[in-house]
Amino acid sequence: MPSDLSADQIHSFLGEHRSWTTDGESITRTFVFRDFNEALGFVVRIGAASEVADHHPDINIRWNKVTCVLSTHSEGALTSKDLELAATFDQIAG
Repeated sequence: MPSDLSADQIHSFLGEHRSWTTDGESITRTFVFRDFNEALGFVVRIGAASEVADHHPDINIRWNKVTCVLSTHSEGALTSKDLELAATFDQIAG
């Protein structure tokens, strides 16, 4: 299924959220924290936000770094749900 987003919408999002990158049908960002405890707390908060949104990212935690990959697997494409959740993650990270 095709994305519900135009190339311009994706480009606009990436212009406003410069820490996110795109790779085909997904967007990725690595968040960096002071230590493991802060990184783990962030994972708990984004996990809760993901549950509320009923949209679940791939999350990789490495000591003080948390890498999130968002794609709408059921659609086989990057969708507005991904961009909305990415913006939420940015807000949570501060």
